[in-house]
Amino acid sequence: MIFGGSVKIGVLGGMGPEATGKYYLGLIKGLQQKGLIRDNEDFPQIVVNSIPAPELAGSITPKKIYPYLYGLRQLEKFEVDAIVMVCNTIHLYYGQLQSSINTPIINLKEKVHDRLIKKNIRKIVVLGTPSTIRKGLYQFSDIECIKPSNKDRGNLAKIILRYNNGKSTNLDYLVVRGIAAKTLKKGAQIVILGCTELAIMLRDVDIPKIDTLDVLVDSTIDFIKYRRDNHERV
Repeated sequence: MIFGGSVKIGVLGGMGPEATGKYYLGLIKGLQQKGLIRDNEDFPQIVVNSIPAPELAGSITPKKIYPYLYGLRQLEKFEVDAIVMVCNTIHLYYGQLQSSINTPIINLKEKVHDRLIKKNIRKIVVLGTPSTIRKGLYQFSDIECIKPSNKDRGNLAKIILRYNNGKSTNLDYLVVRGIAAKTLKKGAQIVILGCTELAIMLRDVDIPKIDTLDVLVDSTIDFIKYRRDNHERV
């Protein structure tokens, strides 16, 4: 099996950097667990561009989006086969960013929807940045979405900022868990962890959830397998 060098993945990270690291480690583990790695040469080439990205937990302006586009264009120069953006909120601008480059960007919203349908989920709650929730990144016509209160959204934004600054506390973890539990009691079947930082914070909490970091990892592995299989048939 010729694997190494046949697939090249670009990773746009830095939003924040720790989530990018978790994604990369998750991808390595996932490839190993699925039996796709026999030796070190079987790993795909991974180009990580961890940019000093503007914070998206608060208000978003067109000026804030440009560094992300610049980061994508930098990755494109490496002639990667696909790009993964390790951030939920930036996917609000997926169409704009994808239309600006030729390299395919994995569509996280689409992949999350696919997973919900596969699990037969019809009612969800989304935890994420205020923009992710307010602009309905994970709102779908065939799935009911419960939104956290304005107060809870504000608390989530502050907690995300503190996490990225390395200043999160045990209380922050408890608050996030409390918000998740409270919204599940409103009838949601599952929590969408619509922020990579929140996905890390609630990763080991036993609640019905979809971890968007896991979705990104699984989608990347699916793409790698698809490209490898087509390469081997040529």
